[in-house]
Amino acid sequence: MTVVVGHDGSDSGDDAAVLGARLARAKGEGLLVVTVYPEENPIGIGRVDAEWVEAMREHAREVSDCAKRFLDERAIAAELRLVGSGSAAHGLDDVAEAEHASLIVVGSERHGARRRISPGSTGERLLHGAICPVAIAPRGFRERPTDSPVERIGVSFVDTPEAHEALRFAAELAKETSAKLTLYTVIARRAEVFSPVIGRDAEEAFLATVREDVHAAQDKALAALPEGVEATEELLEGDTVDALAALDEHEIDLLVCGSRGYGPVRRVLLGGVLRKLVRRAACPVVVVPRGAA
Repeated sequence: MTVVVGHDGSDSGDDAAVLGARLARAKGEGLLVVTVYPEENPIGIGRVDAEWVEAMREHAREVSDCAKRFLDERAIAAELRLVGSGSAAHGLDDVAEAEHASLIVVGSERHGARRRISPGSTGERLLHGAICPVAIAPRGFRERPTDSPVERIGVSFVDTPEAHEALRFAAELAKETSAKLTLYTVIARRAEVFSPVIGRDAEEAFLATVREDVHAAQDKALAALPEGVEATEELLEGDTVDALAALDEHEIDLLVCGSRGYGPVRRVLLGGVLRKLVRRAACPVVVVPRGAA
């Protein structure tokens, strides 16, 4: 299989290339770095002047050459490809489908916060319909070593089919990389659950029940993991986005999340919480498509 990286000639493209190289190396897969240029529409009012299309294609060659120099300087082996398409997102998704890619990797928007992810327009479009998991690299990721192993994988977990789909992907990645898994479930703090007028005892009893249910779901999920996958569970308190966005390279190398539970099967689709998380997370995030089951 192949890890597909979208590169647009910017620092963001370099961020994606480093993350893609690290994941491809860890998984033992090939790395395909794709630069997309506008494709001519052959008929109709959308037809683009052929000279302009050739100029865009030449610009894409220059971008691809820059990406090759960046990769060569870091001794990263990769195939580079120019692809004509109506949009960068469609071009990357088409390549991923044709190559049966395991991942599409893109960088964050150029003006986003350093060491945080924030998908640009291409990433946003991919996160609303890509055929395979989509990984977003934080700004500045290009400065990190490309040969660092993937050792710690976090999974945003609740007892839903989408989260179990994400866990299956993470477990497979953990087997390929010998990484350790951690299941993170976030529950609300006391004041976010009940008004003080309800009473402390009732509030504590409710929270105790929530914790028991969460631990039971986590334990059941861990018991179903393939043999040889080392995994633990952790319960976080507070706002879901705040708690997961605070996880950084000191805790995990990658955070895996499931996409929304409705919409096209085998396609990525963001929900409200995940949409906020992919604009704030401190570590690379992988969003996994909804399964057919």
